[in-house]
Amino acid sequence: MTHSIKLTTGKAFPAVEASLIDGSTVNLGKAHSGADWQMIVVYRGKHCPLCTRYLALLEEQQEALKVIGVSVTAVSADSKEQLEEHMGKLAVTFPIAYGLTEQQMKQLGLYISAPRSEQETDHNYSEPALFIINDQGILQAIDISNVPFLRPELDVVVRGITFIRSQEGYPIRGTVAY
Repeated sequence: MTHSIKLTTGKAFPAVEASLIDGSTVNLGKAHSGADWQMIVVYRGKHCPLCTRYLALLEEQQEALKVIGVSVTAVSADSKEQLEEHMGKLAVTFPIAYGLTEQQMKQLGLYISAPRSEQETDHNYSEPALFIINDQGILQAIDISNVPFLRPELDVVVRGITFIRSQEGYPIRGTVAY
């Protein structure tokens, strides 16, 4: 497993693009869908059952994230074909990008793992991470894991962002308990 220099909060999120199934590209650090903040969830790939579960839990938080002005994009190093196959197991409304390169993984300070077997996957992949970027493109929060089973609890993350957004005077458009 390798990794590189870690990003720090208070600094700009690097310009990193990945591909969507429809053939378009997405700038991971840019909010979308009417939001002004962005959450990026990096996951290991379709071979990881914990990732499939985490993406489903993330979908459960979509309404609460919309209320606080946060859009979500998930991304992995999977190929387009692997993502298309994985989408058959997912029911999500947020965009999922594919094709994260090892250079991009290093740029984001992610831990990089090699597959244990050909049955797992056919390429190196990153371990999980979560980035929250504000409306200025500045990193508000970073969680980078070196193993698949350590990930932030999404309800705690949503409550924390809700608190921060309410303190800065963001007009919360609904109710989120924190």
